[in-house]
Amino acid sequence: MSNSINSSGFSGYKGGSPGSSNSGGSGGGGRGGSYSPNATFINTDNRQYVKPRSIINVISDIQHYCMAEKLGNALPAEYLTLENSLGFFSVGAKSGLTEGLFLLLLLPAVEFYLLPFVLKSPSLLLKTMFGSFPFLPVIANTFLCAYISQYFVGVVTRKAINAFFTGRMLVLVAKSFMICVFYTLLIGLSTPERVWQVAQYSSKNAEAIYYGYMTMLPNIMPIATRCSLFVLIAAILPYGTVFIMDMWRRSKIKRNHAKITGKS
Repeated sequence: MSNSINSSGFSGYKGGSPGSSNSGGSGGGGRGGSYSPNATFINTDNRQYVKPRSIINVISDIQHYCMAEKLGNALPAEYLTLENSLGFFSVGAKSGLTEGLFLLLLLPAVEFYLLPFVLKSPSLLLKTMFGSFPFLPVIANTFLCAYISQYFVGVVTRKAINAFFTGRMLVLVAKSFMICVFYTLLIGLSTPERVWQVAQYSSKNAEAIYYGYMTMLPNIMPIATRCSLFVLIAAILPYGTVFIMDMWRRSKIKRNHAKITGKS
């Protein structure tokens, strides 16, 4: 009995019928052995582990695991080692941190400087375009993460996706909480006296800064709340998408099974 290696780097046993040779040649008139996708798992993938550095690397690795599991290889959960899991977790955390910082830094610049002072009276199109710009990385990566849900098919892919999403979700939830806390403290400290003291550091534009900030003050908390909720949605949406897609697949399999067997 010998092993057959498939293109994914995993193998199953190749067994021949009585009177046949394992090489597939003629022997006693029998047929050669064929690959059995449900055979015992044997790891023949000796490639050196490369830690993923981006979401694209994560998706590529998950696709690799998914292909093996779809071929019928019963990959054990331990195939995804602790180092692999931490690699996926790290990429998820970094993506959430980068998106959160980008949003936290760019949103105030757009909402509190660009729109009211530079563009002043922008059209609805310009206001929508510049207003949505800080959210673009979060939107793009959230849909990219939701795309991964189609690979939620087996033990190893589930473990990999959960590690990636957990890192992303924890950082984004923490970032959402920090945004609320930061702006709540900012509003509490923004008394007219304190704002004037800070504005005086710019001797030439002290009055413009003071009146401009006090004019924007009532709008700060609604914008901060919107930002915080958006980041929270970005943290929860991928998990929600995976959960819904998995439920839909299971329901579809159950319905097809009921049609075939005639049982409800």
